[in-house]
Amino acid sequence: MKNSPLKDKSYQFAIEIVNIVEVLHNKNNEYVLSKQLLRSGTAIGALISESEFAQSQLDFINKLSVSLKEANETLYWLSLLKDTNYIDVANYNDKAFKVKELIKMLVSSINTVKNKIQ
Repeated sequence: MKNSPLKDKSYQFAIEIVNIVEVLHNKNNEYVLSKQLLRSGTAIGALISESEFAQSQLDFINKLSVSLKEANETLYWLSLLKDTNYIDVANYNDKAFKVKELIKMLVSSINTVKNKIQ
């Protein structure tokens, strides 16, 4: 999975999440929701990276499945931050689009491996 689009996109997304959290801390003094966003938004890529060294195909599927859950949770925190006016709609739309793209890629990767082992 080295230099894969999924790994690259999740890493770039994590950088964007770190930058959003920095703004939330500095401009809004918001720490609780942003901490959750930071955790889930950066975990997506960390788990994808970890899957490179999976012990088996089932372990690989498990790592990507947990990453998928983190991506879904990230979408939740982004929505909550938008609906509480901590981030604007344009910022939300951009990040939501990117995390939904990661979700689609993760689902596709998981299904591909599942089909290979059946």
